Amino acid sequence: MIDKSDSRILIVDDEPNAVKVLSSILLQDGYIVLEAYDVDSAINHLSTNDVDAVITDLRMPGKDGMQFLEYVLENYKDIPVIFLTAYGTVDSAVAAMNMGAYYYFIKPPDYAQLKGILARAVEQRKLKKKLEIMRRQIIERDNRYNIVGTTPEMLRIFDTIETVKDSPSTVLITGETGTGKELIAKALHFQSSRRDKPFIAVNCAAIPKELLESELFGYKKGAFTGAVNDRVGRFEEVAGGTLFLDEIGELELTLQAKLLRVLQEREIEPLGSNKKIKVDFRLVCSTNRNLLEEIKKGNFREDLYYRINVVEIKVPPLRERKEDIPLLIAEFLREFCERENKNLTLNETVMGILENYHWPGNIRQLKNIIERAVVLARKKTITVNELPEDLSKLRGKVPIRKGALKTLREMEIEAVRNALKECGGNKSKAAKMLGISRKTFYKRLKELDLY
Repeated sequence: MIDKSDSRILIVDDEPNAVKVLSSILLQDGYIVLEAYDVDSAINHLSTNDVDAVITDLRMPGKDGMQFLEYVLENYKDIPVIFLTAYGTVDSAVAAMNMGAYYYFIKPPDYAQLKGILARAVEQRKLKKKLEIMRRQIIERDNRYNIVGTTPEMLRIFDTIETVKDSPSTVLITGETGTGKELIAKALHFQSSRRDKPFIAVNCAAIPKELLESELFGYKKGAFTGAVNDRVGRFEEVAGGTLFLDEIGELELTLQAKLLRVLQEREIEPLGSNKKIKVDFRLVCSTNRNLLEEIKKGNFREDLYYRINVVEIKVPPLRERKEDIPLLIAEFLREFCERENKNLTLNETVMGILENYHWPGNIRQLKNIIERAVVLARKKTITVNELPEDLSKLRGKVPIRKGALKTLREMEIEAVRNALKECGGNKSKAAKMLGISRKTFYKRLKELDLY
């Protein structure tokens, strides 16, 4: 049985009475109901709410139900759409079902049948969501989150992850934007004994400050204007897993004080409630700021800093680990060539530019540039023409090691051989040294003819 109290149904109809009647029936059945009187309002609801099913009219002023179905299929293909219209014909029903509608009713419907069809649609949608979460977790677990690195700094990070992965102590990951801090947080979680519990990431810089408290702590119905239902906060939702607070340096001082209290007491109090709730989670934080400087400026609490910084993992910027650039390029090139169904290589000039660039945006910038080049490439080789203008201008200004420059395949072979040599032939240790799973390592050995 589905939890209807956590299921949102969007009703779209230009007739207020029709909306009112259906809304009342579904509310009595336990659903959360959202109402829209035109397609544009319905689209706005979809962008701001996690909707489990849509019931829509066919004929409406402006955009009609078929246009709305087309929009949902293109942007929210997992949300089932049920038509409920007074202007139904066999042709329109067939057209809607062929397009991808879940069901088609003529007004007035058999409400018992409608509720049964709706419950089945919501249940299927929730099952698909659950399976997709599981699929992503399995992929992430197998791929070790694409953390690539063979430099001493990265190997120390891998060792730290292995050492502290099962500890309940908080971890602070520091480093510039784009260095892969969230990937390390995921590795800490999915390599740990908490791997079967949720991993929840909250970007403290992306959520408006006035909403962040309710996001973390949750709220009770009526706690503030617009709180029409209870909302479970992230501290409670994580339930034995790992909570990752990205860019924790952006937290306001009042929220810092509340977070400190949660870490000390391991209990929260949702907004609008006077009841304390026990919570169980492992906290991992990240920041691109110098928190010691922020403490001096009065922007960050010193007591909170020492509470979250039990273990610190410093992630080096890409310009300080340039030996990893060829391996990162190979990984991204493989990923995007597979997606675009292409088989591409980089010419010597491009490789020289990428190896010598200062990378202010770090790994994220490198990944975006490789993706751009793969998408734009029309021939078998990526040239400077596929690079952004600020990089293509560097042609002729960086040393290109003619003759000494190796292909990406040669670099991968060398890296794998060196890792095996360093680890005395132990493939599990070599995989760990390269920052990939054992399964992926064996796949690489086969691809590189190193078996």
